[in-house]
Parts: sequence; C-alpha cells; structure tokens
Amino acid sequence: MDRRYTGVSRRRVLIASGAALAISALTRPAPTWTISRNVSPYAVGTEASRARAELAEQAIVRRNVRSLWGQPGVQLGKLVWPSSVADLSFLKWCYWWQAHLLDCAIDAACRARDPERLHRVAALASGIRTRNLGGWTNRYYDDMGWLAIALERADRLLDVRFGDAVGDLRDALIGGWNPVVGAVPWRFGDDYYNTPAIGPTGIAFARLGEVSRAGQLADFLHTRLRDPGSGLTLDGVHEPGGRVNRTTLTYCQGVAIGLETELAVRTGESEHHRRVRELVAASGAGLTHGGVIAASGGDDSGLFMGILARYLAEAALALGDTAAAKIVHDSARAAWDNRAEVDGLPLFGVDWSRPVTASGIPQLAARLVLSPGPPPSSVCPDLSVQLSGWMLLEADHRLTAAGL
Repeated sequence: MDRRYTGVSRRRVLIASGAALAISALTRPAPTWTISRNVSPYAVGTEASRARAELAEQAIVRRNVRSLWGQPGVQLGKLVWPSSVADLSFLKWCYWWQAHLLDCAIDAACRARDPERLHRVAALASGIRTRNLGGWTNRYYDDMGWLAIALERADRLLDVRFGDAVGDLRDALIGGWNPVVGAVPWRFGDDYYNTPAIGPTGIAFARLGEVSRAGQLADFLHTRLRDPGSGLTLDGVHEPGGRVNRTTLTYCQGVAIGLETELAVRTGESEHHRRVRELVAASGAGLTHGGVIAASGGDDSGLFMGILARYLAEAALALGDTAAAKIVHDSARAAWDNRAEVDGLPLFGVDWSRPVTASGIPQLAARLVLSPGPPPSSVCPDLSVQLSGWMLLEADHRLTAAGL
C-alpha cells in the first residue's frame, strides 16, 4: 500500500489549523463520562490478554486519534485528554510520540488485522508527514530512528509502505554518523551522543541491513555508556570531552536491550546474547519495584516504561529470555489491576504499581470513585502515558500468545 503524498506548505498549515479551531469551537460537545475504580479483575490466558490490548487500543483511538485539519485519510494523536479546543488544531505536536502511536497501531493490526486498522496505520503515517510539513525527516536522530522503526515494521509486517520514506530516514540517519566518535548524536550538529538516539538508530540499522553500523552503536553503548556498578546503560556523553550524563532511565535500557537482541538474532554471536541477559538482569534489579517497571512521569517520560516493556518482550520472543517475559507480565498485571476506567475503557497512571486517581485533572477528579488500598498514583492526561499502557498490554499479549 503505497501512500503517495504531494506536499503541504506552511501557509496551508496555518489556514488549516485556524479552520480546525473554528470548527472545533462550534461543534465540540460538552464531555460526559462515567469513571470508576471498581474495575474487573485480571484474567489469564490468550483471549484475556487480547481483550486487554484491544481495550487499551480503543481508549486511545476514541480519546486521542483525530483527523488532521479535516483532511480525509490523515490522522494524528491529540497530545492530551481531556483536551482543549486548541489541542485539536495540532499547532503543538510531538514527532516521536506520534511515531510510537503509529507503532502501537501496527501492533494492533498485527494482533487483529482488518481494513480499519490498516487504514489507521496509513492515516497516522500520512498525518506525521503532513504535520512535518511534507517530509519524513527532521533535525533529531532519535525522532527519525523511532519513525524508521515504525515504518519498517508497517512495510515488513503489514505490507503498508510509503514510497521512499524508510530509505529517506535511513539515509538521514547514516548522514548523521560521526566516524570519529563511532555513533550518531542526539540531533544535527550537536555534541551529545546519547542512548535515546543511538538505541533506536541502531535497531533501525539492524533491521535495514546496516548490521555493521548497528554493531558499532551497540559497542559504543556497552563500552562508553554502561555503568559497571549497576550494569545499566547511562544516558549519554558529550564528545569531544567525554563528559558523561550518568542518569539511568527505563527507556535507555529498553533500546539497549532491543539493539543487542537484534544483533544476537542476526549475528548469532554469544556476546550479544550475554549482553541482553545482563541488561535484563540489571533492569530487573535496578528499575523495577516488586517486579513492576518503575514509574517515570508525564510528558516525554510517559513513554519510558512502555519502551522498556516493548523491548523486553522482543528479547523474550527472539531469545527465550524468561526473566524479560516475567517483568512484562508482572507489569501488565499491575497496570491493569490499578487502572481506572472511563466509560468502560482503561485509564493508566504514571505508576503502574499504584491505583489511579485523577488528582490534578479537575474534570476527571470530580467523577472518579476511589477504592481503598495503597497510596494512589495520579493519572496523567498526556498521550505518552496512555501509549505506555497500550504498548505494555500489546507486549504482554504477544508473549502470552507465544506461550511465554
């Protein structure tokens, strides 16, 4: 399915967004919701895991996915829910959140392939290009790595492709390669070489046949950014100079695990298998609580937990890593048991291990009935947080369906 695109001007962006604001102000109905913490218990089995993933999908599709500027077959995800009229204009957007929304839509289409889901994958990819003013690339190598991963999966798994999109992104990522450092930076012209850019770029390279470059990126993470004490992958390093940011984040471990898994499968080298096992063990020891992936927060941090879950599942599926599978299953159970429901659809918090409250979102707080239990975790209106929950439940279903 080759979706050709003719381009869009900045003037059209302003005109279309202004029209969207005007139409939304006239047509947007007052929200009415039924919100509850009296949710159904967790059930085991493939059918139950499939049903949970589908409910998470429906929640985001109904609350967040909208037509971009009224154009047919072109969609994006609203960044927050409940949202303001201004949010519907998409003047503010986030490229890499939309790339993960697209990736989750691909998960759903692989779980239950039908015309509606295939159309959504195509519409979201078209929305990203349209909102990006007619091109696939930008100045941020982490952004482009994530979109390359999603579009390659759409092509390989669903036969949904977009002309030269993947090739354009691959060329842009290769263009960012610094042979002196042996890695790609965070963004064009920057001196910061960080895991959030190197990891997805490496995964994309491995899947696009650039296995040697992917191996060099994995070696960079292992030799330059691995903390020998905890075994965790650090955030990044400034070059020249070698000043290291020693922050350890869940999604940094996720992309490092994902990259090493790709190389273990493609090269068969025991070193990559060993690194995966060590990264999974370090993540379990340092970034889980009671077996559940540690909380992050809202905004960009909202995606961190789901990214780790996705690539733990990849390690389990590709390499049979049962420790990785257990973290995903334990996290999925916690996230599901601690969710709230809005009109029967899940609403996740920033901490999967605690029951959700709508504190901080007045229009939800007035309607949320809390059950007794541990201290609550605030729900976050950000799309990123809800995407993490969806990503987790899709990962849990893939593992359950595979008998892991």
